[in-house]
Amino acid sequence: MTASQLRCHYFEAGRCRSCSLIETAYDAQLLEKERRCRELLREAHDAVWLPTFTAGDRGFRNRAKLVVGGNAGGPVTLGILGPDGRGVDLRECAIQAPGIASVIAELASFIEVTGLAPYDVPARQGELKFVHVTEAPDGALMLRFVVRSDAGCAVVRSHLSVLQQRVPQASVISVNLLPEHKAVLEGEREVLLVGESLPMQLGLDGWPLTLHLRPQSFFQTNTGVARALYAQVADWVAARSPRSLWDLYCGVGGFALHCAAAIELRRAPAQTQTQAGAAAAGGGGAGDVTGPAAVGGACEVLGVELSEAAVQSAQRSSSEANLQATFIAADATQFALNATRDERPEVLIVNPPRRGLGQQLAQWIESSGIDCVVYSSCNPDSLARDLALMPSYRIDSARVFDMFPHTTHLEVAILLSRNF
Repeated sequence: MTASQLRCHYFEAGRCRSCSLIETAYDAQLLEKERRCRELLREAHDAVWLPTFTAGDRGFRNRAKLVVGGNAGGPVTLGILGPDGRGVDLRECAIQAPGIASVIAELASFIEVTGLAPYDVPARQGELKFVHVTEAPDGALMLRFVVRSDAGCAVVRSHLSVLQQRVPQASVISVNLLPEHKAVLEGEREVLLVGESLPMQLGLDGWPLTLHLRPQSFFQTNTGVARALYAQVADWVAARSPRSLWDLYCGVGGFALHCAAAIELRRAPAQTQTQAGAAAAGGGGAGDVTGPAAVGGACEVLGVELSEAAVQSAQRSSSEANLQATFIAADATQFALNATRDERPEVLIVNPPRRGLGQQLAQWIESSGIDCVVYSSCNPDSLARDLALMPSYRIDSARVFDMFPHTTHLEVAILLSRNF
């Protein structure tokens, strides 16, 4: 399948250029992304480059951040902002997950029923700015309405029953307050109306895991690729059979929990697979003496994340999956700098934001003496800068994950070993 087969009338009409590479054959997109990573990491000449992973070039995006345009009472557009600051309707966008695409028309109709005025960017007035929609693997949805005031929140709340009738698969509904006139996607304050978190069913063969995504939590936008990314890192880590592991910037615990499960599966496959199945069926808990915590020599897994809500979600997932893992809310760099040498792990996973680790943390890793580091990056440029500060490490293995087809963006994971 190539991108040329994915005809987009929005792109052809010049209404949306977000998928800037859509006219490039998809195979060529993948080759160019790997070439770019190899060039930036050119000192990794002895590294094993695993085949680039893709989950396909359409219907992959599990989260839509839809700009609301139009007029109070309708018609309403849901999509992006055009060059003139007005809304461009993209309800037939081919990269959205099918479950998201199927409800956009219902959401537009619901907004028209509420009478909420879409925010007018040029005029700097109006109430409803965005609707964020996230789809779980089982088809459940999280809906978030970004409004400017408590009055807007009250309107959504008063029409809640109408929304639930129109979108019954919405298991989480919230309102986010963003009163400021600035170009950001959400504010700090979130009001939950229905549910608490969206269950993202992932896991490894033999050990199911559910990650709990709260409204303001980060999660990869491509579920199929995220599943493969977690599995790859877990395989690298489990092969080391570490006694201790840190996952910095752990979010809701994706890497930490998948690694914990992979380590236990490798150490006692028959016993732990049976226990994991029981836990997934609701028969296990964190306190069960028959669970993985009872397996001898369990790895000490620690996740560090600044968001307290994400940490709470990770702790819940760990308990439900019957895994030994600890999560704390802290700044990743300060946590590492404050740790004693005896507290440092055998394996370190880092998954920083686009800006990368930064000089302080990269230099700390360089001087840490940690034998194995796994670095997952959404920005190969900042990855290359960080690696330049870590000359004691060599790249053993690397893999590109096409998290964002039809764009230059990508995810790359590398396995680093200490040379000296």
